Amino acid sequence: MNMRTWPPAPERTCLLSIVLPLFNEEAVLPMLHQRLLAAVADVAGAVEIVYVDDGSSDGSPEILKRLRAGCSMVSVLRFSRNFGKEQAITAGLQIARGAAVIVMDSDLQHPPEMIPAMLQAWRDGADVVNMRRRSRADESWLKRQAARGFYRAINRLSDMPIPEDVGDFRLFSRRAVDALNQLQERNRFMKGLFAWIGYRQVTLDFDCGERAAGYSKWRFRQLWQFAIEGITAFSVAPLKVATKVGLTCALLSFALGLSFFVRALAFGDPVPGFPTLIVVVLMLGGLQMLAIGVLGEYIGRLSLESKRRPLFLIESYEPATAYVPLLQPVSER
Repeated sequence: MNMRTWPPAPERTCLLSIVLPLFNEEAVLPMLHQRLLAAVADVAGAVEIVYVDDGSSDGSPEILKRLRAGCSMVSVLRFSRNFGKEQAITAGLQIARGAAVIVMDSDLQHPPEMIPAMLQAWRDGADVVNMRRRSRADESWLKRQAARGFYRAINRLSDMPIPEDVGDFRLFSRRAVDALNQLQERNRFMKGLFAWIGYRQVTLDFDCGERAAGYSKWRFRQLWQFAIEGITAFSVAPLKVATKVGLTCALLSFALGLSFFVRALAFGDPVPGFPTLIVVVLMLGGLQMLAIGVLGEYIGRLSLESKRRPLFLIESYEPATAYVPLLQPVSER
């Protein structure tokens, strides 16, 4: 598909769009689709299910073709390669045509059975419905502590509070989706962008299900990079910290040097030498390298932004064929 014509011009609208980014989920897709159909069976309005295939290398593309052939409300978007979950969510939001749009994972840890409650909160006036996990008991101790530390750090450093234990499982009104689609930065940290747009937000609690099949694609190294991405995307506090640490070290060094000078001049006290000198040099060198590294993170992201590369490339896009326009337009809040 020509990226100059992306996203495609909207031709039809529906009540609800469900956006599901996925990568190598062949084992869970049939079960996921059945539970989605059961969850939206009583929705009073047309629905589309948007599967965004983030360059899967297993049998997911073939399964998606079969699902679309057997269900007219299915749209399938496939990337030319794996670009990442944040880009897949971005693409799904750009093609979603619903008056309300739900984003959820494809591993069934986000239960489709919560969709009616999310729709009700939207009908009650919410523009963003955040879904918060009641418990992380299913995760390892290390992962729980890492998640807690990440949210604590980013909320301390960022001017934009990000709700804790709220992932990508959310509902957005049409005006919230339109606002998100205006944000064109290349370094995508969707949790931050979801919070940044504001509007009226409510939070519902849910019990996170077990992964139905397959395995998590997130490794500790990827989670670490994700955390760095989030902090640098929504806060310049690390740069300020580096400046403050550098200023503090400079003042301490000046005071220490003055102390040594006075002691040597007034009392003839020799300056103790080699071990102290080495420790100070190594400490200051380490702080300098840390500051340079922090600066490099921001410069690297500025470099990526300046190149203005597309967020993703599309291999194919097959829209739903039978979701119909609403009989009565839904007002946009």
